[in-house]
Amino acid sequence: MVTPVRLDLFSQASLQTARIGINDNMQSKTANTSTSVEAVTKRVVFVVYPGVTLLDVTGPLQAFSSANNTEIANGQRIYEIVIASPTGGSVMTDCMVDLGTVSLDQAVARPIDTLIVAGGNGVFDALEQSPLVSWIKVNSTDCRRVASTCMGSFLTAAAGLLDGQSVTTHWRQVEELQRRFPKVDVKRDPLFVRNGNMWSSAGVTAGIDLALAMIEEDMGHEAAMQVAQALVVFFKRPGGQSQFSDVLNIQAAETEGLFADLHAWIAGHLQSDLSVTKLAERLAMSPRSFSRKYKDRTGITPAKTVEMMRVDAAKRALARSNLPLAKVAFNTGFSDEQRLRRAFQRHVGISPMAYRETFGEAKCNAV
Repeated sequence: MVTPVRLDLFSQASLQTARIGINDNMQSKTANTSTSVEAVTKRVVFVVYPGVTLLDVTGPLQAFSSANNTEIANGQRIYEIVIASPTGGSVMTDCMVDLGTVSLDQAVARPIDTLIVAGGNGVFDALEQSPLVSWIKVNSTDCRRVASTCMGSFLTAAAGLLDGQSVTTHWRQVEELQRRFPKVDVKRDPLFVRNGNMWSSAGVTAGIDLALAMIEEDMGHEAAMQVAQALVVFFKRPGGQSQFSDVLNIQAAETEGLFADLHAWIAGHLQSDLSVTKLAERLAMSPRSFSRKYKDRTGITPAKTVEMMRVDAAKRALARSNLPLAKVAFNTGFSDEQRLRRAFQRHVGISPMAYRETFGEAKCNAV
């Protein structure tokens, strides 16, 4: 029997403390000295419900809280953080940790700058609470920013905030979100997606990436960097960086392991002829039969798998070496740099050199 733990992240008294008002159209500006920001307190309200994922809330919450302690904040309280639930009081998370919350009515007693709807398996029960969905729809219009972390996108979609827009969510729930909300363009790969004032992040820890991007927008690059350093996380993973390895995705899809040995062989022979004909020969199958069975088992074509594995290898090479791009392309089986660039853009969402600039351990000598 697991004993629930109570976690009060703010006091009721602090909620009532008078603070500087918020102008929804106002953004904090970095001072000329680059050591402080304009003292405009921004209320960040997290919407939670029973079964919410603890880290979906506390990950980005900690980032905003840490921003208050940066040198750039200069002793000012930049963010006021509030956790709200439909009725207020104690809310049990997925980790059997209780979160102390205020009610949604209390949350809107004063203007909300950034509204964040957290995710978790409890979201499916929350979707049945029409007052909660209506509250999100109505009150989001007065917020400067509205966001979802992980599966919180189900609630923002249900509120009609995502129709015709791109959104991301936990990779396990991409198909379900798309099925339930066909008007939404659901992206599997990005860690976070921004459409104007609407933001969404992928699974769990990606909420920290989203919060860091918001902090950078509000307080500048240096403040976001200081928060990342305090939390000992990377700054910054680009929004287009995949939340889930393509190679792991292939392996997870092929549950029976029929092609496990073939995948291992491909990974070790990226410069070889990896055409369907050659791959089929290794399994003593006809090309047609192999292609059909492979797609049935993995959901993608053999050619796409090969391209994914080559891109995955190129990512490692770009991060760990200073080899010219032409050499990276050759070593990973691409016939030229242009084919590498196009494949990289398809699967990673950014250029090879942008990836190296973010993750590279050594600078490239030539391109």
